[in-house]
Amino acid sequence: MKKNFILAAGFAMALFITSCDSNNSQTDTTTADATAATEAAPAVDNPNVVSASEAMSSENAPVITFENPEYDFGTIKQGEVIEHVFTFTNTGKSPLIIENASASCGCTVPEPPTEPIAPGETGSINVKFNSAGKMGQQYPTVTVRANTQPNLTKISMKGVVESSGVPNAGPEGPVRQN
Repeated sequence: MKKNFILAAGFAMALFITSCDSNNSQTDTTTADATAATEAAPAVDNPNVVSASEAMSSENAPVITFENPEYDFGTIKQGEVIEHVFTFTNTGKSPLIIENASASCGCTVPEPPTEPIAPGETGSINVKFNSAGKMGQQYPTVTVRANTQPNLTKISMKGVVESSGVPNAGPEGPVRQN
């Protein structure tokens, strides 16, 4: 058994040594050919990337300006749903298009407008925060992706969620109610 193992290890070592020829000029040619092929290949049509010819200059780009990008809901009881409307204005020179609004957790649901916002016009994003299962300091955020420079803007809610009055288990175990 040992003999077979030593023989297999020796064969593998010999194969490894003969296959690793560092003076092989063919690999340099292959690398150059691969680089040339990559440069000549057409770009993938990605709808999320704007080409340089289609990109707006930053001076004409739309600008999203929130009246208040952070809302403090104070102290609430666990299980309450907080709803707040974030109002914004397009202070740029071209129509503002909100592509997406995503929340930092599943407890927060944003509802952005679907229509373009003209320059000088106002719009709103309705955000709902469900405090069920949450305790203590909360800071849910919503990331708004739009055709602005930069294309990501964050809005947030903050506050404290208190216990709903139902006893919780402490360090000594469950609380007994009489």
